[in-house]
Amino acid sequence: MSNSLRIATRKSPLAVWQAEEVSRRLQILHPGLDITLVRLSTRGDQMLDSPLSKIGGKGLFVKELEQALLENEADIAVHSMKDVPVSFPPGLGLSVILERDSPFDAFVSNRYDSPADMPPDAHIGSASLRRQAQIQARFPRFSVSPLRGNVNTRLAKLDADEFDAIILAASGLRRLGLGARIRSVLNADESLPAIGQGALGIETRLDDARVQSLIAPLDHAETRCCVSAERALNARLNGGCQVPIAGFAQLQGDRIHLRGLVGMPDGSRICRAEADGPANMPEALGTAIGEALLAQGAGDILASLGIAPAENFH
Repeated sequence: MSNSLRIATRKSPLAVWQAEEVSRRLQILHPGLDITLVRLSTRGDQMLDSPLSKIGGKGLFVKELEQALLENEADIAVHSMKDVPVSFPPGLGLSVILERDSPFDAFVSNRYDSPADMPPDAHIGSASLRRQAQIQARFPRFSVSPLRGNVNTRLAKLDADEFDAIILAASGLRRLGLGARIRSVLNADESLPAIGQGALGIETRLDDARVQSLIAPLDHAETRCCVSAERALNARLNGGCQVPIAGFAQLQGDRIHLRGLVGMPDGSRICRAEADGPANMPEALGTAIGEALLAQGAGDILASLGIAPAENFH
């Protein structure tokens, strides 16, 4: 087994691309390394007829991959960081965070160049309560409907005129060679990104020194710093990947700036907070932004959706 590596991945085209990209980079680092993909179907992939927020957002796209690690059926699991819960099963952990691609949301339409160009009664598709909250806050008359499935499935529904526009992650479209479908990229003021959006993470067994050594060069310190701040914000709010929580951190020299948001899905109430802190203390900054959001009433918003902020956090 010393010259082989098994990568657990979801079966969706984007997930497979992500796993193959990790494989490509590892084979450059370690010529001759024998890598195989272990393709798995997760609960989130199977339950396509329900909004993610209704079937429990935490771990929907990672649990089966983690089980493969625990049962030694795979050596690493590649995840979209926005899908990764804040805690891990005993013995597993996030060993690598790769350099981030675009963290932003993409506006995709066959008729319009941006949300501002659409009529007041426009119909938008999105799987994300975070996106829905921000869209409805800016454009209250728009209707937003759940949109599940892989990227190509969502684009097909747009092309079948089920929606005037859909919102997807810009990074996913670009990774699949579909960047030409992007009509505009929504900046952080228009749509604050999801926690970890645009970054890939590698989960491993923490006691597997051989694998840790193989993948360590892929870790990107700047991305890890930013994503750590965002995930600490999420942890303070006890949020999952499919709740109306946004967080986006940027490094500015030896400082890190973090913006956070919690919103009602209908856009009727939005809590926002931002601050900067030392780059070597990203988790403290994330926790502080979480506290600031709770002070504004974010806990009430989350409670209305069945989410209780973490207790006894300190």
